[in-house]
Amino acid sequence: MTIFPFTEATSIQFQHPLPKTSDVVIIGGGVIGVSTALFLARRNVSVTLLEKGRIAAEQSSRNWGWIRQQGRDADELPIVIEAQRLWRQLAQECGEDIGLKQTGVTYLARTDKEMAGFAKFLEIAQAHGVDTRLLDQGELASLIPAMSRPFKGAMITPSDMRAEPWVAVPALARLAAREGVTIIENCAARMLDISAGRISGVWTEKGHIAISSVVVASGAWTSLFLRAHGISIPQLSVRATVAATAPMPEIHTGAAADECIAFRRRQDGGYTLASGGSSQLYIGPDAFRHAGKYFSALMANPFGTRYLPAAPRGYPDGWSTPRRWNADEESPFERMRVLNPAPETSALRAIDRGFRELFPQFTTVPIKASWAGGRNAYSDGPNRIG
Repeated sequence: MTIFPFTEATSIQFQHPLPKTSDVVIIGGGVIGVSTALFLARRNVSVTLLEKGRIAAEQSSRNWGWIRQQGRDADELPIVIEAQRLWRQLAQECGEDIGLKQTGVTYLARTDKEMAGFAKFLEIAQAHGVDTRLLDQGELASLIPAMSRPFKGAMITPSDMRAEPWVAVPALARLAAREGVTIIENCAARMLDISAGRISGVWTEKGHIAISSVVVASGAWTSLFLRAHGISIPQLSVRATVAATAPMPEIHTGAAADECIAFRRRQDGGYTLASGGSSQLYIGPDAFRHAGKYFSALMANPFGTRYLPAAPRGYPDGWSTPRRWNADEESPFERMRVLNPAPETSALRAIDRGFRELFPQFTTVPIKASWAGGRNAYSDGPNRIG
């Protein structure tokens, strides 16, 4: 079986010495951190990006590889529309094949209630000029004829795209480095240096860097880092399991999902598979602290998340993970360079079963790799920018 390509053992690609000063420090080397660094550099801002482990080693390489407008919150949609344009631009500028293809995203509906929900999003999409449309049974059968299961219909956004997460963000990081961003892997930010109520620097495991601004783009670690500075955000991280198959006959060129199974054609001829709506939440201090804020979301989907009693040692919301440390002490971010949760065995069984039920012509699913990752969850839904 293929080993997931990003671990603490992965060779370091960016080994710059820590500068004495920088206009901006970005904490976190995922897609948000890397793209922010790139566009700041294009405005003649000196940027240093600090990554505690490896570029794209956590959420940004563990996702499904969908670049979608479909199903987004109305307030989020204008940002996503612009992101689609930027992905096309960056795919050209980076000079590497990141697997970017416009193949559409399709949501499958079993019930009239699901179709009614799709119709509500269709109104939002049309108001923003997005090419979303509804499909009846016949149109869906023409789109994905290999499916055996009957559906009421579907919703599709043909302009939505796919790309390869294992390739895309490292390629963007190399582009950012060529355009002047200082990227330092294996360098954890420990503490912000705050003077007279203003951020004046960042203490790292490799020393101090003076700055005027900071961007915290630390994914699942953001809440832990900010809480050490007295800032609380209602963020939790849930574990989701994903698998990749060996090359298979083509059943669909794009991405599609129902409530049981999600699948996307990969550039290597296989499929990325995931269980449509299931995830696991490790119960830790933040889960208790923010329980009230998540109550309505829990009631809306009480069986979508399975609750586990305690996170493994060193996880962001683990019971034994330190919440306070000094700038000259080893931080939790150095103790776990890469958050690499094990895939859940029952989720992998559900993925295998769900895919074969939808496409019974495959008596076996040739899984070549499986992994899990932390996915940010907020009490009000969309991701936070602030």
